[in-house]
Amino acid sequence: MCEHRVESKGNEAAREENNPAAADLERLGKMTGPLLAWYKANGRKLPWREKPEPYKIWISEIMLQQTRIEAVKPYFDRFMRELPDVKSLAEAEDDRLMKLWEGLGYYNRARNLKKAAGVIVREYGGVMPSEYRELKKLPGIGCYTAGAIASIAYGEAVPAVDGNVMRVLSRILASREDIGKPAVRKKAESMLEKIMPEEDAGAFNQGIMELGEVICVPNGRPRCGECPVRKDCLAAELCLTEELPVKAPPKKRRIEKRTVCILEHGDQVSLSRREDTGLLASLYELPNVEGHLVPKQLCSAFHLREDQVVSIEKLPDAKHIFSHVEWHMAGYRIIMEGELPKDLITAKKEELKTIYPLPNAFGRYTKLIK
Repeated sequence: MCEHRVESKGNEAAREENNPAAADLERLGKMTGPLLAWYKANGRKLPWREKPEPYKIWISEIMLQQTRIEAVKPYFDRFMRELPDVKSLAEAEDDRLMKLWEGLGYYNRARNLKKAAGVIVREYGGVMPSEYRELKKLPGIGCYTAGAIASIAYGEAVPAVDGNVMRVLSRILASREDIGKPAVRKKAESMLEKIMPEEDAGAFNQGIMELGEVICVPNGRPRCGECPVRKDCLAAELCLTEELPVKAPPKKRRIEKRTVCILEHGDQVSLSRREDTGLLASLYELPNVEGHLVPKQLCSAFHLREDQVVSIEKLPDAKHIFSHVEWHMAGYRIIMEGELPKDLITAKKEELKTIYPLPNAFGRYTKLIK
């Protein structure tokens, strides 16, 4: 079937070459009806969709940045139980907020949530603004998140363009433009604004996102046989689905070597706290230093008295990838007698579950704390 369709490439290309912008809009316009029908029949039941309140949509959309839906569900449920509205979020203690966010990564998202909640309480009477342009003024809310809240919660006909949407559009239009470029995303927003149904903007935006999440998938072959808009997809017609979208490769990450230590004494363990700015700002962490150390270097590096060290155990190496840097970690467990180092925070092991937010970067080692 695909080979047969390739024969039509000449006519299609000729038509679109005459007026590419109009041809793109026409093609996108054709998908609206089938997309809405498919989404309304097949859209997944998700906690934030059951009752699309502005606060729930906002929290879910921030959590879903860089994170898969199935991973977000338990975090969302817990967050809603503890911080059910804007006021409670604005008043949340920083450590408690970070603990609720622990494991989701990109912790600035949580900090911006609290900042924005404070603005909403002070300037909007605790009620989230209902207009796209007002939502964009809030900390941590960009074009996509503002579009999602405004369209889904308030019905405003504005697009919400994320990576899923860009992938779907790239394939439908067989576009070889780099979807990572802001200008290409702006162009996509402009096109969608022209063809989206004003009376069903929220379902339209969610439908494209859902299509990219479950059908027009990012890794591996898209499930074109199940796609409701396949007949209008130029990439499917031209056998280009596995070549598209085009995106420039990410910049090479810097590699940092670190040595991480679990310092234990009975039911206690040592922690430190990171600086207020920079990577993992203000979060708690297991004591660590730059470089890969050998056992005889540990006491000096971590300011330990040798006569208080009972044992040193080598732990498995670990790696954690951030957006711009990779940590390659060597790990040790050091059993101490007497007090743990006074220049570090002493915590009960049970408190790691309830009080101290520890980032995923140390997950390989925190799991070894018994």
